[in-house]
Amino acid sequence: MKKLTTLEIEERLVKLIDWEYENDALITDFEFDNFKDCMSAMNRIAFECEALNHHPEWTNIYNTLEIKLTTHDVGGVTDLDFKLATAINKIVEVEEIDEDEED
Repeated sequence: MKKLTTLEIEERLVKLIDWEYENDALITDFEFDNFKDCMSAMNRIAFECEALNHHPEWTNIYNTLEIKLTTHDVGGVTDLDFKLATAINKIVEVEEIDEDEED
């Protein structure tokens, strides 16, 4: 597996809502309505991680989930990290909310 360059990562991040590149990893956090919803999302994400055989570094505090994705074997971000980040966004249903829709 090939480690992506900073330029390749930045180009792909444009399409990945709410993720950032920092310290050779993709990072994000999600806030849920409550602990139960957060744990439910973590369980659904865990199944995807197992299917891809790629596992995040993550932390849960009450209703907040922080996720860090990196491929340790290559010391940075790979296609696999982007694949898992995309799957996580689908599980959590990350959407850009138009302010008009909130009213």
